[in-house]
Amino acid sequence: MLLTIEIIGTITQVETIAVGRRIREFARLRRIYGPGRWRKRKGVARVRVGAGTVFTAEVHWYEASGFGRKEFKIKRILGD
Repeated sequence: MLLTIEIIGTITQVETIAVGRRIREFARLRRIYGPGRWRKRKGVARVRVGAGTVFTAEVHWYEASGFGRKEFKIKRILGD
């Protein structure tokens, strides 16, 4: 089951996890979105899931200049 994830406010504590070919999904990202300087990043944000449940979570996503942030994933729930 795939839930809709909505980021509320800003993402804090942003870090880069991997860049370019060090990303496991690099070939898929290039195939779907196109070539670019792809980065896998993580941060902490308030997240709204599904019908309105809101909590703080560690989120991961991919981003590249010109493409923006893609494919947000909740990795860990940190609290309310």
